[in-house]
Amino acid sequence: MLRTVLCHQLGIDHPIFSVGMGTCAGPELAAAVSNAGACGVLGTAGLPAKVVRQQIQTLSSLTNKPFGVNRILDHAQDGQLEACFEERVPLLVLFWGHPKPYVQEAHDRGMRVFIQVGSVEEAKIAAESGVDAIIAQGLEAGGHVKSTVSLSALLPAIVETVKPVPVIASGGIATGRGLVAALSLGAQGISVGTRFLASEEAFIPREYKERIVRSRAEDTVYCQLFDIGWPAPHRVLRNQAVAEWEAAGRPPTGHRPGEGTVIGTLPRGGKTLDVVRYSAMVPAPGFVGDLEYTALYCGESCSLVNDIKPAAQIVRDIVREAEQAIAKMSPEHSA
Repeated sequence: MLRTVLCHQLGIDHPIFSVGMGTCAGPELAAAVSNAGACGVLGTAGLPAKVVRQQIQTLSSLTNKPFGVNRILDHAQDGQLEACFEERVPLLVLFWGHPKPYVQEAHDRGMRVFIQVGSVEEAKIAAESGVDAIIAQGLEAGGHVKSTVSLSALLPAIVETVKPVPVIASGGIATGRGLVAALSLGAQGISVGTRFLASEEAFIPREYKERIVRSRAEDTVYCQLFDIGWPAPHRVLRNQAVAEWEAAGRPPTGHRPGEGTVIGTLPRGGKTLDVVRYSAMVPAPGFVGDLEYTALYCGESCSLVNDIKPAAQIVRDIVREAEQAIAKMSPEHSA
């Protein structure tokens, strides 16, 4: 049975969580995942508090199932966390920071707190802070990455260190076989980003989604190139911006080709923003410019993503594939 203890605790049917993915995961994507029996997570990075509140309310109107809201603590804006607390979101998913200052207030409001970590030491500190679950992120992951080791090495070490706190696996997972592998290493669920990035509901241009489908793990690069706005390590698709930087010898910030050049515009929060070369900003629908010079966040699991489909179908596919994989391992099947 794929319904883990964590599923029972949260009231969800499948141990699958979508990743917040900055602004790529809007209310439509999170609701579709939750309505399919998994747990969708709303991304809010860089959004004003007023917009965060509006998106939470929209998400609440689209589903009556459990959902999460992602907050990047190192990249927070005034009022964002307060909006999450005041709206009493079922699940607060934190990243890149210390969760302790927020756990008690969340629990007092009937909310659960998860945090994504990239090391055993960080996981231990999080567990001691009283979080309800820990997301172990491997180096294979797309977007901003804290880990420096693969998920297969990190996950069992974290599970052993923080037990009985539930651990969710993240990084390089896009299929049912990946879910089974994560469960076998002690995870209580999986957190999936790149596969949902190539969903109908993901809030990115169609061209970006098609680029993911065409790509393989070897087409991704782990770097700190797109650092304007948030200088943190990340994994992206290799595009013209990456190629020109590599050809120039990977020069540091301040000495890179075309630095400071405006490469497009993006509507956000009722305003039109200039997007400069090496910006950490995600190209959303309405972006006008050249995607070859934007941050195309993507994990190594793009090798396993072969089409664009509705998020609910992605959930069903992962569950079906996992059940088939488990059935093939049974003695009855081998006989």
